[in-house]
Amino acid sequence: MQGQKPAPEGQVADAVKGNWVDTYAPEWTRPYLRLSRADRPIGTWLLLIPCWWGLALAILADQSPRWSDLWIAIGCAAGAWLMRGAGCTWNDITDRNFDGQVERTRSRPIPSGQVTVKGALAWMGLQCLAGLAILLTFNQAAIAMGILSLLPVAVYPFAKRFTWWPQVFLGLAFNWGAMLAWVAHTGSMGWPPVLLYLAGIAWTLFYDTIYAHQDTEDDALIGVKSTARLFGSQTPMWLRRFIVAFVCLMAMAVIGAMLESASVLALVLALAAPWAMGWHMTWQLRAFDAENNARLLQLFRLNRDTGLIPLIFFALAMFV
Repeated sequence: MQGQKPAPEGQVADAVKGNWVDTYAPEWTRPYLRLSRADRPIGTWLLLIPCWWGLALAILADQSPRWSDLWIAIGCAAGAWLMRGAGCTWNDITDRNFDGQVERTRSRPIPSGQVTVKGALAWMGLQCLAGLAILLTFNQAAIAMGILSLLPVAVYPFAKRFTWWPQVFLGLAFNWGAMLAWVAHTGSMGWPPVLLYLAGIAWTLFYDTIYAHQDTEDDALIGVKSTARLFGSQTPMWLRRFIVAFVCLMAMAVIGAMLESASVLALVLALAAPWAMGWHMTWQLRAFDAENNARLLQLFRLNRDTGLIPLIFFALAMFV
């Protein structure tokens, strides 16, 4: 189209248009930042938000906010950016042969030749070391939780090869922060963060099934499995089930955390969190169109706002 600016050299197909990486980052850094999905920030939000859920619920549980919680929130944000980048780098290393055969992913740095596998491994190592430096500022229990989180992260890229439910493995990795942040505040594990973790997995199944519908045709050709392919035309029914599971599990987590320590008003406000988020997910379900890739990507990205909704109610509950 006349007057339209050409896409920056090396830009990934599903990157946010006008993103800071393609616009402002030094040219030599762009392939590595693209490898970390820095040009697509939604994944960092989806990794970070469960961390903030876990921290907020831990504060509500013991009614004991402290200044160190501010560092936990900031450390989780920095750690989410770094470890999401490391995880995406690992994912692209393991999927490099698949990505070259899929329309949406063949422009990624490794299959497009912007970054070598050796370069990607070195970049992944640097991100992991920086993430470890942040993790070591937390208590010993949280450090142990952080190290354990590497297991689901390592397994996830291979899940699509052996199960129709790779989104479960993504959920196991992406929602680990709900438990880690709880432990960083309290120093111990309990049932509420486990229930919150399971609620997050239900949410991941919801948004990543929507996302996976973009690739069903290519995935079928190369033999990659996903819940989108498994559910097919029954996807709306399954998305509805994930909404119900999420709402019930987060509500149980809130009750388990707050029943003995919080006021009735605080408990009611906190219980409004899963209810409100469930309605927002229901609105997404009504807008779902498996044949419209632009709509699918839009709905997937909208889940940043969806996940932030509970934090509004958790914050209100802290002040009553």
